[in-house]
Amino acid sequence: MNPADHIVPLKTYFAVFAALLALLALTVGVSLVDLGEWNVVVAMAVAFCKAILVVLFFMHVKYSPRLTWVFAGGGVLWLAILLLLLLPDFMTR
Repeated sequence: MNPADHIVPLKTYFAVFAALLALLALTVGVSLVDLGEWNVVVAMAVAFCKAILVVLFFMHVKYSPRLTWVFAGGGVLWLAILLLLLLPDFMTR
């Protein structure tokens, strides 16, 4: 099936938009609470969830061929590598 042939219902876009707004409210709420060292972890987890929603639905990766999934996964893997390389520098300062 050609990804261009897939029609996403408007209801799906509104649901994803509502989820993104809820995650935005969660981000703001968490920023107002002092969680100590967990602030960065929670903020990154919420940001990851928002990024997954955007990539899957607004960039149509969910309905794309597996090769697109491989390249999207490669981007996530590269981000993980960069964060892991940054972590020792961050922890020693």
